[in-house]
Amino acid sequence: MGRNEIHPACPAGRHVGVVGRHQKEGRQGHNFPGDEKQHAVGRDDQQGPAVANYLATNSKPKTVAVIDDATAYGEGLANEVEKTLKAAGVKVLPREKGTDKTVDWKAVLTKVKGKKPDAVFYGGMDAQGGPMAKQMKELGIKAKFLGGDGVCTPEFMKLGGEATEGNYCSLPGMPLEKLAKGPEFKDKFNKKIGTEIQLYAPYVYDATMTLVAAMQKADSTDPKKYLPVLAKISYDGVTGKISFDNKGDINGGSLTMFTYKGGKRDQMAVVR
Repeated sequence: MGRNEIHPACPAGRHVGVVGRHQKEGRQGHNFPGDEKQHAVGRDDQQGPAVANYLATNSKPKTVAVIDDATAYGEGLANEVEKTLKAAGVKVLPREKGTDKTVDWKAVLTKVKGKKPDAVFYGGMDAQGGPMAKQMKELGIKAKFLGGDGVCTPEFMKLGGEATEGNYCSLPGMPLEKLAKGPEFKDKFNKKIGTEIQLYAPYVYDATMTLVAAMQKADSTDPKKYLPVLAKISYDGVTGKISFDNKGDINGGSLTMFTYKGGKRDQMAVVR
């Protein structure tokens, strides 16, 4: 599970030990007392600064508009981007907001257009981000659209159409084809499941198998026994060697920046 689903869906996950992505600590930058979690990919408070630094370094915008959907995921990611951009000396316009149901962004975008930003960062999901990108084009806004993993999807391209061309997005981790065991995993996944591989499938698989390996090594399914083993484990997974630092974050975590080109997602850079 990803983004902000894990805690409302499974609050007990805080106490039994979960390997995965968690938004709760993502907004704070560390695990909460009592939380027993290891993260198979980077948190959102790591994704935000990486995206912002890439934007500031490569596009060198003078002014950036930041918009979010008022969810824990969207607002948390936008907060990290804004903080990092300001630290890099980039002017950030006053925050604009919608909701996770907003599809008509014209009032917000008209307000933003008058301030002539060089880029617009959106913290939220594809169902709202696609229409936003499309309406930016309709309003003649020349600013580059940028978002996190929530808009790094085929659905974003479907909803945004040609307006997605040249825009940026990010994904924690590395593209499947760049992983040592990625092509083999994809082939097995497609044959077994019968559908195209989903975004975080290899990471969820590795998270599950790492947890299983910890239980096997501890010879127990009791969290009190396998959690200490999990914290120190070294597991050779599909996504690479999996081990964790003292905060439960994966060692050597990475993030991939993409641009939309010709209706496809095209890799630009891997940021560590």
